[in-house]
Amino acid sequence: MRILIVSNRLPFNVIEKEGELRFQESIGGLTSGLRAYLDPSNPNLSSQLQSLWVGWPGSVIEEKRREELKQKARAEFNAYPVFLPENVVGKYYNGFCNKTIWPLFHYFPSKTVYDESFWTSYKRVNETFCETLLEVIQPNDVVWIHDFHLMLLPNLLREKVPDLPIGFFLHIPYPSFEIFRLLPGRWRREILEGLLGADLIGFHTHEYTQYFLRSLFRILGKDHEMGEILHKNRLVKAGTFPMGIDFQRFYEAPEDPEVQKERKRLQKKTRDCKTILSIDRLDYTKGILNRLQGYEILLDKNPKWRGKINLILIVVPSRTKVELYQQMKKQIDEMVGRINGRFGSIDWTPVLYQYRSLPPRSLVAHYSVSDVALVTPLRDGMNLIAKEYITTLRDQTGVLILSEMAGASQELGEALLINPSNPEEIAEALKEALEMDPEEQKRRSGVMQKRLKEYDVFRWADEFIHNLLAIREEQEKRLASFLDPSLTKELVKDFFKAKKRLIFLDYDGTLVPFHEKPQEARPTEEVINILKKFTDESQNDVVLISGRDRGTLQSWFGSLPLGLIAEHGTWFKEKEKDWEMIKPLSNDWKSQILPLMERYAMRLPGALVEEKEYSLVWHYRGAEPELSSLRAKELIDDLVHFTANIDVQVFQGNKIVEVRNSGVNKGTAGLHWTSKNDSDFILAIGDDGSDEDLFMILPKKAYTIRVGMAHSHAKYCLSKPQEVLQLLEELTKER
Repeated sequence: MRILIVSNRLPFNVIEKEGELRFQESIGGLTSGLRAYLDPSNPNLSSQLQSLWVGWPGSVIEEKRREELKQKARAEFNAYPVFLPENVVGKYYNGFCNKTIWPLFHYFPSKTVYDESFWTSYKRVNETFCETLLEVIQPNDVVWIHDFHLMLLPNLLREKVPDLPIGFFLHIPYPSFEIFRLLPGRWRREILEGLLGADLIGFHTHEYTQYFLRSLFRILGKDHEMGEILHKNRLVKAGTFPMGIDFQRFYEAPEDPEVQKERKRLQKKTRDCKTILSIDRLDYTKGILNRLQGYEILLDKNPKWRGKINLILIVVPSRTKVELYQQMKKQIDEMVGRINGRFGSIDWTPVLYQYRSLPPRSLVAHYSVSDVALVTPLRDGMNLIAKEYITTLRDQTGVLILSEMAGASQELGEALLINPSNPEEIAEALKEALEMDPEEQKRRSGVMQKRLKEYDVFRWADEFIHNLLAIREEQEKRLASFLDPSLTKELVKDFFKAKKRLIFLDYDGTLVPFHEKPQEARPTEEVINILKKFTDESQNDVVLISGRDRGTLQSWFGSLPLGLIAEHGTWFKEKEKDWEMIKPLSNDWKSQILPLMERYAMRLPGALVEEKEYSLVWHYRGAEPELSSLRAKELIDDLVHFTANIDVQVFQGNKIVEVRNSGVNKGTAGLHWTSKNDSDFILAIGDDGSDEDLFMILPKKAYTIRVGMAHSHAKYCLSKPQEVLQLLEELTKER
């Protein structure tokens, strides 16, 4: 097996210097984590597993140098570059990715830019990634796509390679529906459709997973069962996989001689002061200004700590050409100057400020020398800095102050969790951290270290890949029941070989698609013609078995010589005979229940109540999906309680809630025909739970088909009514 890791950037940057292509390794949580996982020295990695990293090299490469870069990337990094046109890179990366998705998904709608040219460039880049992947994909490959830059890619690949195992992981927060819906309607639908091209969609926290599922429901009307979604006859799963770090590497790193040397240098610089560490990329989502405000409040309210603590503030340069980030850098500079000017002295500087990136050894040295780590992003997908800091505490003394808005807070509950928007709360947490008893520090750190060791980056990746392959196996099990061409051929052969045939056909959702209003789903000319062809054959006994009332069925199909079953079996009519009831029934209960159902219809715009002779149906297909689901559950609860002493049953079907007499269903109605019919071929096709009663009572030799992908007693399934009509058309052809 080979894993194709697909991300916006390769694990290195390419620069052209003095006429040569030079590679610089990238530093980042995703890059370092996956690099460690895919390293051949990883003892947990199967020797049979190969990998290829596909992504943009970080710069526009001239046409004449591209083949050279491909060869070097494969040889030195086992990577394959995606070449992006210069005229789309800016609008794609600095535009849609960093001015639209990044601020919106981090809950900064006021900073979000909605520009159609950004969206067009984003789509084009995703298409370019797809085209590049098609150059390298081989049989048995598994594709794992990463992050918000490539949310359209899963579906683009799915359309080109339908059987390809595809996983997608989002490393930033997935926002609540109220935030996500701020995207233009077309964009948000295409993003969701793009993600649903994957077999497995991963998020860092359960909260993000639930937000995604809610967006699917509200925007695409797709419900889920335990995170599983049925989409285009495929099973898609959304799951939670909190990313870990290379625990052992960070745990052992403080023992490195170079790290110890750097640690001693830092200790001399901070002297006997306690050290608070803040390290983050320059970004408005990181809450750096709030931290400085909190630190200033601490010094203002607690004079005893003046001269005894240092805040090491490391800000890593980012997007230096963007005005918003330049303004933020200026604000940080001014605030640091104010704090140092207000509280500092000749021999003490409150804030030790550095505007630079740190090499790995220097980073670990800063972790290990710090008494407190201040990690307070205003919103963050995970935040691996918090995990790295805790891991490097060899003697387990040190306190983590962590934002409750970071994904890592779900795992690091022993940290001091704070609201990052409240500087007062930050100041209080700093005071508590500085005064915390060493034994309490060890207790907290020990618990967190154990947890981080058990769920490291290797287990995270293994678990994701295992779940991806498992969902593929589940898909194959379900796909095995689809009526493929070979099974269709066998069915057709048995049909024409039979001397007498019995055919049960549901109507709504089987012969015609669903409509918002039941009366709009009139039979098409195609449906009438197919039924006429069947009934013209004397060998065929056709029964239309529906939940509709007998008056509607009579008006639509009464002229055809076929059997009719109305209201799920309450009424039946054999061809050329009058309507009869399946058994004596009462409808006195309707007057008690109708007002309740009408009241619920009034509470839900788009809902309506259909009254039949011996049943009542509450329809909600035309209503808003999420509120519909809530109202349907409430209605069912009320109905079950209200009808406890009445001989009726409450049934939930496809966007309906129905109340009907007990003991009446399509199964009992079907028995009326099968008990006196000596057919040597039986076919039954239906689309929802009411048809399961019929499937269960038919003999094993019968061909039973469920429309739509679902757990069913039917032997086979088809995806939509049009496929049913195609099958029936095949059965009416002359042989």
